[in-house]
Amino acid sequence: MSTLKTGHVGLNVTDLARSTAFYRQVFGFEILGEQIEGARRFAFLGRDGTLQVTLWQQSEGAFATNLPGLHHLSFQVPDLEAVRHAEAVLRDLGAELVYDGIVPHGEGASSGGVFFTDPDGIRLEIYAPAGVDAAPAPTQGAPTCGFF
Repeated sequence: MSTLKTGHVGLNVTDLARSTAFYRQVFGFEILGEQIEGARRFAFLGRDGTLQVTLWQQSEGAFATNLPGLHHLSFQVPDLEAVRHAEAVLRDLGAELVYDGIVPHGEGASSGGVFFTDPDGIRLEIYAPAGVDAAPAPTQGAPTCGFF
C-alpha cells in the first residue's frame, strides 16, 4: 500500500429522513443514491460526485460514547469563515454544541472549530487548520476534540 486515503464513513441512524436532512443542511451534501422504502433504508451523501458519508437506518437509541467504536467524525474546511458559516447553520437548526462556539484544538493551537452532535448524538467536528488561536481553549491540558 503505497497510498492510503480514507474513503467514506458509514453511520447508523434511527431516522433516515431526519439525518439526511441534517447532513445535507450542515455539510451541503447531495444525495448520490438512496433507498427510502422497505426494510433496508440508506442514503449515500457526498459532494461533486464523491461519496463521503453513508447513512444506514438500522439502529435504535442514541450514540453510545461509553462503548468502543467511533469517537467522533471530523471535517476540515478551508478557513475560519467557513467554520463560522457552519456554526450559524448549526445554531439555526438547534443542534447541540459541545462548547460555546468556535474553539481551538488545544491551548495555543491555531487550528480549531465547532464541536456538535447530530440528531442521534454522533459527535462531529468542523474545523479550520488556522485562525482560531484568539479563542480560549475550553479544557486545559487536553485536546478539545476529546469532547471532554
